[in-house]
Amino acid sequence: MRNVAIIIPAYNEENNILKLIVKIKYLLPKSSIYIIDDSEGNETNCIISKKKINYYHRKKKLGRGSAVLYGMKKAITVKKNNIFIEMDADFSHNPNELIKNINYFIKNNADLLISSRYLKKSRIINWPISRKLFSFLSNYLARIFLQIPISDYTNGFRIYSKKAVIKIIEDCGKIGDGFIILSEILLVLYLNKFRIFETSTTFVNRIRGESSVNLKLIFTSLIGLFKLFFNKKKLINF
Repeated sequence: MRNVAIIIPAYNEENNILKLIVKIKYLLPKSSIYIIDDSEGNETNCIISKKKINYYHRKKKLGRGSAVLYGMKKAITVKKNNIFIEMDADFSHNPNELIKNINYFIKNNADLLISSRYLKKSRIINWPISRKLFSFLSNYLARIFLQIPISDYTNGFRIYSKKAVIKIIEDCGKIGDGFIILSEILLVLYLNKFRIFETSTTFVNRIRGESSVNLKLIFTSLIGLFKLFFNKKKLINF
């Protein structure tokens, strides 16, 4: 598949990133990989310098959502790219699901396909209770505020069409720079009648490295939900 661009935000992922790149290239050898690295140090670049990927080192932590938008802006400039995937660098998003998901995405002519952790056939492995509670609460609040008929508002394992990415670049990134961008993207696409689907997934808590979720991120995400709720009408642009 020559037309697939895979956008991977990274922050201190030197223990995972090379293994992930090798795995993706084995499964999708003709795909283009975009690493957006917010690490202060240069370890990740040193590890992957010999790999044929698109690497961008921003040198400071600017947020996962911001990194994905940055990657989209880079990937959309390449005309052959028609399918855009975002996924994490820590193997919580299983690369073995990529081909299955891409085929489902194409078959359904989707604009957004979310790998949902909360469908009946999905599984969550080795998540601590604190993360389970945070995820449940954030999805519950998002469902109340945004009223979109899906099960998982906050998983960042997603596939987008080219027209969806163009819309996202134009209209998203105005609420915050962290995980709230996931909900913002979803709301913008939903309100503007893009085709949204979900598929089951197996989500595995990271083995190496540290999670980026903290109290500050939780608070800013909550504030972001309020902003999205009160700005719904402004996001509709047919």
